[in-house]
Amino acid sequence: MLRSTVAILALGAIVALSSASGIAYDGYKIYEVVPQTQEQIDFLYKLSKNEEFYDFFALSKLPNHVARVMVNPNEEENFLAALASLGLSHNVLNENVGLTIEREFQLMKLRRSLTPFTGKGRLSTERYYSHDEINAYIEDLAERYPDRVSVQQVGKSYEGRDMKTITISNGDGRKNKNVIFMDGGFHAREWISPAAVLYVIDQLVENFEENSALLLDYDWIILPVVNPDGYEHTQTGTLARIWRKTRQPYKYLGQTCYGADPNRNFGFHWNEEGASNNPCADTYAGPTPFSENETIVVRDLMHSLKGRGVMYLTIHSYGNYLLYPWGWTADLPETWPDLDEVARAGGDAIYEATGTVYSVGSSTNVLYIAAGASDDYAFYAGFPISITMELPGGGLTGFDPPASKIDEFVTETWIGIRAMAHKVVEKYPTEKPAFL
Repeated sequence: MLRSTVAILALGAIVALSSASGIAYDGYKIYEVVPQTQEQIDFLYKLSKNEEFYDFFALSKLPNHVARVMVNPNEEENFLAALASLGLSHNVLNENVGLTIEREFQLMKLRRSLTPFTGKGRLSTERYYSHDEINAYIEDLAERYPDRVSVQQVGKSYEGRDMKTITISNGDGRKNKNVIFMDGGFHAREWISPAAVLYVIDQLVENFEENSALLLDYDWIILPVVNPDGYEHTQTGTLARIWRKTRQPYKYLGQTCYGADPNRNFGFHWNEEGASNNPCADTYAGPTPFSENETIVVRDLMHSLKGRGVMYLTIHSYGNYLLYPWGWTADLPETWPDLDEVARAGGDAIYEATGTVYSVGSSTNVLYIAAGASDDYAFYAGFPISITMELPGGGLTGFDPPASKIDEFVTETWIGIRAMAHKVVEKYPTEKPAFL
């Protein structure tokens, strides 16, 4: 009862505090539009290049797919006039992004105070966790299940945060098993990504008996947060909440811009279409391939698994997509039917269980072209199955599913991941794919 009273009082304070003016992104709006013609789609893609005024949170190459864009108030009049000229109707999803983010921050602080994590035991799905809490959690798992779980420090972020993987096995002592390599938290603002990865870890470790078939001939190696600096930065205040990139500083035209997009920084068709050479842009590819500590870590992990790595799975948000190579071209790899079969196993399982629909296909043909991404690099490096899973959006920005939705989202995501993993085990039981 006391906790409920405190929560009610705190929520009232949040509303009062959030009504103050002068907060970051004050007056920015989020619009939803549904392009139906190629002309309309091309127009939105052209707008997306102007990152000073537009931040597209969802944008597909497919007609009749919802696009969401945050619009700078200084550009709103021009934006609405352009929509009208093209016959594009719109809905306003968020009248004031700054107000929404400020309220979210206050709720996050409240939830953390009401559900502290001691570093021991299972995580709840009641709130989002910090990078330090995530590291403490996987270290505790290694202490509690030493025969089946180990943790390795695989590098440090630019700002010096420990990047750690958790390796999950069935404890039978067999070496050189096939591997499913999974990661989350590439883009800083996508908080639901590490949350979903943590739930996968929980299911493989704590619910081992139920999922033992996935660990019979496979080990899972998981990096919960690829971009810890960016992830922690998004938790520092409203101005940082929708930050996407890493945090390494770069000089540009007399100013300092921070970070590169880690999912444009891989050295395979680096800095081609879908990436930017402007350090201030959200899709900045970096000054060179693998300029970011964080992408070096992922690259080296991939190469360390040569001959063992069968599936690479990276978790992003948002948009209900299961994507596979290529992302740098509309062409398909020769083995695309294998990729498609695994991805569709995940999408079909989710639909059958919950009714949620995932679009399945190559990144370029379903979503947009994006050269230099981790899934393309993993496929190039020898993983026969490489998939990006874009989770559903939530909240008013799409990147802020309320904590009350975490459980629903992560349990649904696990249904798809488990189905894809079973398909991989079926296709590649113990022998290595011929071309590895």
